[in-house]
Amino acid sequence: MSAVQDAHTRNQESAGGRLHERSDWSLSLPAWAGIIGPVLFTATFLAQEAFRRSEYDALAEPVSALEAGPNGWIQQVNFVVFGVLTIVFALGLHRGLRPSRAGVAGPALLFLSGVGSLLAAIFPLRQDAAGVTYDPGGHIVAGFMFFLTSAVGLIVVSRRVAHDPRWQSLATYSLAAGIVAFVGFLVGGGLVMPDDAPLHDWAGLYQRVLVVAVLFPCRILLSIRLLRVATGRR
Repeated sequence: MSAVQDAHTRNQESAGGRLHERSDWSLSLPAWAGIIGPVLFTATFLAQEAFRRSEYDALAEPVSALEAGPNGWIQQVNFVVFGVLTIVFALGLHRGLRPSRAGVAGPALLFLSGVGSLLAAIFPLRQDAAGVTYDPGGHIVAGFMFFLTSAVGLIVVSRRVAHDPRWQSLATYSLAAGIVAFVGFLVGGGLVMPDDAPLHDWAGLYQRVLVVAVLFPCRILLSIRLLRVATGRR
């Protein structure tokens, strides 16, 4: 009888270990998605800029303008991959944070930012016969959706981060990054992105600073913390 009980106990422990491992990977994979997404997206558009230097001005033109002209499909794929990885990260972030009232709001906004990236690929910018980049429809909405939900998402997530002891050290930084991104979104909408805006000639630089220096570092740090939370469960 004892042998049977021992065997039963070992089977339970083995099953529990497998379940525990799946639980870890259910957070680890989204964490890696949150790390790889921004890095891969940035590396891809920088590589495109390098190969299209003679026809593309990174200081004046936004990243989306890489969809127009030759090989624009590369940037469309870049938007799709980044969007999918962002959605996976947002789902994992929700699971990795301690539940709270209305706590789904922050990750949901980051989820929508991933949807915005997908829409940027579905409604790409194009070039007319004269080589002028234009929006056939939908791309401006996609960009608005991505930047607004990214900024507000970090602000909302920071409140949930602040109430989880495992994440608290990132609360102030997440809030600050979200506020800076939101202010940048408002400033850009009035002074940079419109064609007749006074700083429109620097639209490319503005967008890259907002994304690469503000949004992406915060996302990566949240992803690294999510990876640590997953590791801590083992």
